[in-house]
Amino acid sequence: MPKIIPFKAVKPTRATVGLVATRPYQSYTVDERESRMAYNPYSFLHVINPGYKYDQEVKGNKRYELVKNRYLEFKEDGILVQDEKPSFYVYKIVNRFGQEFNGIIAASSAEDYENGIIKKHEDTIVKREETFKNYIQSVGFNAEPVLLTYPDNAKIAAIIKATQNSFAEFEFTTTYRDTHYLWKIDTEDTITAIKDEFEQMETVYIADGHHRSASSYLLYKDEKAKNLNHKSSASYNFFMSYLIPESDLVVYEFNRLIKDLNGASKEEFLISLDTAYRIENRGTLPYKPSKPHHFSMYLDGEFYSLYLRKSAYNFNTALDQLDAQLLYKTILQPLLGIKDLRHDNRISYVNGQHEMLTIKSSIDSGEFTVGFGMCPSNITQIKQIADEGLTMPPKSTYILPKLRSAITIYEY
Repeated sequence: MPKIIPFKAVKPTRATVGLVATRPYQSYTVDERESRMAYNPYSFLHVINPGYKYDQEVKGNKRYELVKNRYLEFKEDGILVQDEKPSFYVYKIVNRFGQEFNGIIAASSAEDYENGIIKKHEDTIVKREETFKNYIQSVGFNAEPVLLTYPDNAKIAAIIKATQNSFAEFEFTTTYRDTHYLWKIDTEDTITAIKDEFEQMETVYIADGHHRSASSYLLYKDEKAKNLNHKSSASYNFFMSYLIPESDLVVYEFNRLIKDLNGASKEEFLISLDTAYRIENRGTLPYKPSKPHHFSMYLDGEFYSLYLRKSAYNFNTALDQLDAQLLYKTILQPLLGIKDLRHDNRISYVNGQHEMLTIKSSIDSGEFTVGFGMCPSNITQIKQIADEGLTMPPKSTYILPKLRSAITIYEY
């Protein structure tokens, strides 16, 4: 049932794509952004941070206006060029760890999001939804696709593989040593075959990009309500997505760092933990859990393993089975007093790509007091939680691939 359509992407030229494409804006420090913009006039950061040109920070509607101006300048200068025919785009990423991701960039239906055909597993913040909706409504484009995942499909896989046998339109490597490839599909027979395969699926799932999905849905509702000549083919009915098979998705955990023991001594905290966990001191060597419902803990120079006592917790829903939820319900909330995982400044997160030594060094430095490591969740858990209409705690998953902005751009 999921509806996807081809679209006329605006793209950098082959000569400039490696210079134009950027990481998501928030992933840069201020110094990183300014350095890249100072030495790279083609960076898409010049579009989304237009105040740099005037050496000042610009906010609100004035920023949106300047973003649109910079975007039009990039098009006028031939840095960005729109395709003549609606197309799907086969996109491949090979990262520095040898992990490979293959999928299709398409326009997905906002109505499918409304009807639960595109399913979510995370809560969103209303203010962020509205802010990004106003942004894309004002500037008229979106440069970063939502990451969606679908059940492995042999016919789609065969189309992707056959497409990749031809010469790639784009091939470039970033300073992160990730290599990106892009192929265009604009033949009617292949487009129809891809659309038909997706229409036979029941659902697809948001892997990353919940706020962008929600904002695109708000835009769709706004434009539909005010447009007396509303047409289902209008561009605002869709949003740009990168659809990859479930087997390509890589899910890491987010480990937790806590600044204090909520007024307890080390001994008091360990005794409190004993109610729900069997605790073993693992010494000074880094320890990482290997099974669900087990945790590692680093406290006062030593690693511990925490094994959940089976009688200490009830598993009633798919969310109850999630280690991030289990840690929250048994330790973070009742013992450490952390109720708001999104805003409490006593907690910080380290994605599972980093070794346990990262947690150790953060605590040994005195910045934090205790850290917890866990096993990653998997796509089956994510789907079960979404299917039950539940949402994960913040920072439950760190999902790959991470996409670059401005490789393909969707215009509204």
